[in-house]
Amino acid sequence: MSRKLRKTLGNVNDALVQELMNLIDTQSKATVARWCAEFAADVVLPIYEKHIPDDDRPRRMLAAAIDCAEGKIKFADVKNIRVAEWTKPPELWMNPVAMAAARAIIDTACMVWQTPTHSLGCLWYAGAAVAYDRLGLDATDAEYDAVANEVLAECFERLKAVAVPNEPKPLNCKWGC
Repeated sequence: MSRKLRKTLGNVNDALVQELMNLIDTQSKATVARWCAEFAADVVLPIYEKHIPDDDRPRRMLAAAIDCAEGKIKFADVKNIRVAEWTKPPELWMNPVAMAAARAIIDTACMVWQTPTHSLGCLWYAGAAVAYDRLGLDATDAEYDAVANEVLAECFERLKAVAVPNEPKPLNCKWGC
């Protein structure tokens, strides 16, 4: 790898990102937290496990995040699991694919309940993880961005599929980006 890779792939000014943010704003914390954790479990976790196969902590943390969104456990339990169990394994620092996947899962998807705007960060880290995994580490920025846009489009479709019309407690996030 001859150049520095971006940690995330995405642009807040992209029309699809703006549509996604608008839809997120209409949904409850539980809907968004579950959607994000399930996306990370389905799409990003397999990438992490491919690169760091003996580490099941992200899988357990995602399961806890989903349980929280479903009301089975409190968010404090998710935080306690994260604090007690998560230290980045040494091999992660040398692997940009696994690092992007870990950030998508641990740093953002599992924390959406506390900070719903992390959902966007999750998607951007996920875009990087998928793009770097699929294309390797020497593709062009345009190639990476194309894959990240595919990931974003898939996320948007997944949210539309689970979105609840007229949610009683919509988020109305203060995006700050």
